[in-house]
Amino acid sequence: MGVGKQMAGTAPGIGFADRLLAWFEKAGRHDLPWQQDRSLYRVWVSEVMLQQTQVQTVIPYFERFMARFPTVQALASAAEDEVLHFWSGLGYYARARNLHAAARRVVSERGGDLPLEREQWNALPGVGRSTAGAILAQALDQRHAILDGNVRRVLARWAAIEGAPGRPEVEARLWQLSEHLTPAVRAADYTQAIMDLGATLCTRTRPRCDACPVRADCVARQEGRQALLPTPRKVRHRPERRVHWLVLENAGSVLLSRRPARGVWGGLHGFLEAADAEAVAQMAAERTGRPKQALQPLAPIRHAFTHFELLIQPWCCDGEGALPGKNETWYNLDRPAPLGLAAPTAAVVKGLRTR
Repeated sequence: MGVGKQMAGTAPGIGFADRLLAWFEKAGRHDLPWQQDRSLYRVWVSEVMLQQTQVQTVIPYFERFMARFPTVQALASAAEDEVLHFWSGLGYYARARNLHAAARRVVSERGGDLPLEREQWNALPGVGRSTAGAILAQALDQRHAILDGNVRRVLARWAAIEGAPGRPEVEARLWQLSEHLTPAVRAADYTQAIMDLGATLCTRTRPRCDACPVRADCVARQEGRQALLPTPRKVRHRPERRVHWLVLENAGSVLLSRRPARGVWGGLHGFLEAADAEAVAQMAAERTGRPKQALQPLAPIRHAFTHFELLIQPWCCDGEGALPGKNETWYNLDRPAPLGLAAPTAAVVKGLRTR
């Protein structure tokens, strides 16, 4: 049945954008930092940060990032370690690596001129169809449909589009509807408006339907199926993984190792890892040259990932005599170098500083 119940004919879509824009003028967000001094670069950075991350979390990271990397040239010329340092705590670190790689390509291949067409944006690392459309719509007011998580939820409910998220046929129907509803004018405002609607009213739980500007013809509201749309993902039990960290401390510094680019916390610096406490003790003996090292257990840390939970047990010991190996460095606790640290690593470092 087309892309959804609302698409059986074109009449139900008439006025959707008008109603949304009228609501946006009164209730939308107009003072976000990337809406000020708007540019392709600033909007691009914000859109990458906003992937899978809420606005209020992003704002302080965006402001610090832009203060250090105000132009694509500044970002391209920076070391990856420093870029990851300014991303530390925001999560999904592949976004930072892709942003950095894309900036370098823009500078080396385009002389620093950012793309003006969606296909050119799509060719850059970390920029998909929706992100590219959002960048051009918000920075240049070009008409492009978007389909981030908030927009998916709004459209799936408004048109009663069923089916598991991520299935190609469901995505195709949502994209078709998004294209159909996106207006030819005021693309920047409309793009922000529909994202704001999903973030502030059409939320995942307890949507505020009575305040929604498009509630009159929202099928999910009419049928009382807001909680059933979008079709919930199957709940999967997240397995637990365990890891032990060796925290070698010497003269106010701890030994950190750069993690491989691929995998968990790729490119960040962290502590040496082992499978169990016995392996930690053996590692400590090998690295310090002292066979019997006193290991002090630190507070365990539980960290949730999308597909599993990681239980971390750090062990601290005297690191005198240990020499940094390849991709390792002594990290001064009082004068820290600008390195990217995952949240659990930063938590251990903070604990050591405040002992």
